[in-house]
Amino acid sequence: MSQALVAGLAAEQAAIYAYAPIGVRLTGAERAEARAAEAAHRARRDTLVLRLEQLRVTPSAAPPAYVLPYPVTDRAAALKLAGEIEDGVAATWRAALRDTEGGDRGTALAALTDAAVRATRWRRLAGVTPLTVPFPGRLG
Repeated sequence: MSQALVAGLAAEQAAIYAYAPIGVRLTGAERAEARAAEAAHRARRDTLVLRLEQLRVTPSAAPPAYVLPYPVTDRAAALKLAGEIEDGVAATWRAALRDTEGGDRGTALAALTDAAVRATRWRRLAGVTPLTVPFPGRLG
């Protein structure tokens, strides 16, 4: 169970990192959306750190930097990366559902749902169709 939460924490930390270059390439309401997404990931990260402390699990520290899959040089790349980041977070939390129970499963389900909704918003802003995917978090 705790390994699923550790994986979720790592996904949240990676998302937080990615939103910095994403937000720089957006303006107005889109930038506000990126800031809100980053804040949501920070809040979930903080909640997970506290939960892992309760479980007496010490996860590895977040790396000082991550390698993004491609340069984020414009709005289109920023919107694309935001959707991909949220899809990746959703996949991590979907996998966590089978290894959690009780309140931790509720956390995983809420995180999966939140990421799927954000991914849909990013696809809408990017003009990508379809906007939704049949099984959020399912890869392949």
